[in-house]
Amino acid sequence: MKKTVSLVLTGAMLASLAACGGSGAASTTAAASSAAAESKAEETTAAAGESKAAESEEIDPELIKAAKEEGTLVVYGSCEEDYLAAASDHFKELYGIDVQYQRLSTGEVQSKIEEEKGNPSGDVWFGGTTDPYNVAAKEGLLEAYDAKNAKHLIDAQYKDPDNQWFGIYKGILGFMVNKDELARKNIEEPKDWKDLLDPKYQGLIWLSNYNTAGTAKLVVNTMIQKYGHDDGIKYLTDLDKNVQVYTKSGSGPSKNVGTGECVVGIGFLHDGITQIVDNGYGNVDLIIPESGTSFEVGATAIFKGAKHPNAAKLWVEYALSPECVELAAQNGSYQFLVIDNAKQPEQASEFGLDPDNVMKYDFEDAKNNTKKYVEDVMNALGSAADDRFKTE
Repeated sequence: MKKTVSLVLTGAMLASLAACGGSGAASTTAAASSAAAESKAEETTAAAGESKAAESEEIDPELIKAAKEEGTLVVYGSCEEDYLAAASDHFKELYGIDVQYQRLSTGEVQSKIEEEKGNPSGDVWFGGTTDPYNVAAKEGLLEAYDAKNAKHLIDAQYKDPDNQWFGIYKGILGFMVNKDELARKNIEEPKDWKDLLDPKYQGLIWLSNYNTAGTAKLVVNTMIQKYGHDDGIKYLTDLDKNVQVYTKSGSGPSKNVGTGECVVGIGFLHDGITQIVDNGYGNVDLIIPESGTSFEVGATAIFKGAKHPNAAKLWVEYALSPECVELAAQNGSYQFLVIDNAKQPEQASEFGLDPDNVMKYDFEDAKNNTKKYVEDVMNALGSAADDRFKTE
């Protein structure tokens, strides 16, 4: 914009000098030189900004060059849309690559790339819990990439052993409750998973759709790992008696707790922080189940057969940098970060959410069995729950 304004002003000066006649040539030359200098300075500044980004993210300049030659990147994002938009816009600002993005739940992305069978319409996946990523990896739908910035991950559990996905954040599974509604109904807050089976919570609980939401897939895996396969499935069928709605997205329950439409929501507690901090719902309580809970690793990955492979690799390097992950807290997403050179969001700590106060999650079991476990749950529920499973 500055460049355009400078050129317009230069044109105006030329017209003015011509109208006045006389000795305007020297002034005209000076004005043109000034505009050219400003244009050159802007180009230098942009190049310096790109150089700084490459240095801070430790990215190979040849990768940046190859990515810029491709010119386009298509991102399917399963994090919240504000964070997805901010990250996509910032990537474009850094590298001048056109970013097309779409927000889809992790289950939707999984289904989409399964249907596309190695000819994906997207290049990369960004955000959302890794259970659907693991299914896609097992089916050969993700591309392995040895990301340089992966050395900043704080633990090996935050990446796929075969480099098919990389973690960018961590979130704790728990309950979000509307204190006002529970008080009005004279019902105490649930403290643990089995409390949710009490008939007094009938019609008050919201969970997400096992078929469309990675959050719900994590709930399935958590209950099976916690109680064993048969008892875990039984727990979920018993819980179903108290569930009012299964939302399409994992963050759906949290978005309705503050208003009281949902009284008890099961989901990631950082989504509850968003409702308290950003939306002003002081009537929301966050609960970590007493007997233990699990956690998500929000990830990023490259789709096998991506049309813009170099831009996709550059995205992964970017996603594993402070420049990207610190945008989360600036855009209402308060997950704990899993790279060692990023600043943790203060809000997560303020609400006492200890990222280490979780059960040991068996990622390998989830990778091998998530699809089957979801089918087992849906078969056990039968048709009774169909009208409560939302897909929009």
